[in-house]
Amino acid sequence: MDLKAPGTCSCGALHLRWRDLGRGTPVALSVPVRAWRRERAQGRRPKRFELSVKLVKDESLLLPRASFSLAPPTPPEEESVRNHNLSLLPLPKPLSSTDLSVSGHKPNIRVAYQGCPGAFSEAAARKVHPDCQAVPCEQFEVAFKAVQLWLADKAILPIENSSFGSYHRTYDLLLSHSLHIVGEVQLAVDHCLMALPGVKKKELKRVLSHPQTLGQCEIALSKLGIIRESFDDTAGAARLIASKGLGDVGAIASAQAAEIYGLHILEDKIQDISFNVTRFLILAREPIIPRIGCPFKTSIVFTLEDGSGVLFKALAVFALRNINLTKIESRPQRKCPLRVDDDTDHGTAKYFDYLFYIDFEASMAEPRAQNALSNLQAFR
Repeated sequence: MDLKAPGTCSCGALHLRWRDLGRGTPVALSVPVRAWRRERAQGRRPKRFELSVKLVKDESLLLPRASFSLAPPTPPEEESVRNHNLSLLPLPKPLSSTDLSVSGHKPNIRVAYQGCPGAFSEAAARKVHPDCQAVPCEQFEVAFKAVQLWLADKAILPIENSSFGSYHRTYDLLLSHSLHIVGEVQLAVDHCLMALPGVKKKELKRVLSHPQTLGQCEIALSKLGIIRESFDDTAGAARLIASKGLGDVGAIASAQAAEIYGLHILEDKIQDISFNVTRFLILAREPIIPRIGCPFKTSIVFTLEDGSGVLFKALAVFALRNINLTKIESRPQRKCPLRVDDDTDHGTAKYFDYLFYIDFEASMAEPRAQNALSNLQAFR
């Protein structure tokens, strides 16, 4: 039964009428069959009933109502014709694995990213969701909050670059917010030096870009010998130059940013290493359900008690179960960064207390992963 528009559906002597539910959301109806049979047996006039309808999808908090009426019995000859017509109605298409995919191409899904239009993060978002509604955010934390406040469905943020290492701000925000990692995407990054049309490279006195980008282009910038200034994002630097008409200032950003803001590319692919890749995390409010039988990557964060070889023992719980570690990152604990040790021969020693971020290739639905984390608890 198609409930996308108002109408009537006949099923034997039972006629169902429904109201338009606004968004074409499938519903489940519960018909009081006993009451219908009683009215039919006693030959009474059809009565009108009201019942609540439960949405199959949980996208709305409103429960619309549908109505139906019970009609008198239908003659046998009309019944056979009606049953024949019903057999010709198209059946619903069964769901496929593509329909259940976590990264399915849901139209107009809202994806938050840090930066302005033309940023590399926007390109990563459109690589995952080509038809998404990209939501630019000024800061990394704003992208996190946009998802938490339902202003966006997902967020895509950089976590690691092949040339310049980790984005530490993203690691810190993962710990202070309640979003879940539901995927990742890798994007080849080519940096372009750009300026206003007509400006030559030798006329530049300053260059603006994100600190990570400036670090990835260290060799080229050293040869130019110009002042480097950090900016919130690459595309934002290009937009500033275009809006302010800064003739002696260049920006390092994507070729798309140059096209959007009308800048001229003075030199492309100026990164130190030609094969320059950034890994982005995909974040959402709800976690994905772990499964067995398909590749999974799991991310955890933990601390360790003091002691000799504790880190080695903690990592061994994965090696003993043939679980591959793909990433390990350490960050000092901000709230309590120093650890005091009174057992040394030379008096009290203070050193950093660390958080360890680890990615490993296994699903939490696998017993070996569950056992590894259970064993890891002994060293915390």
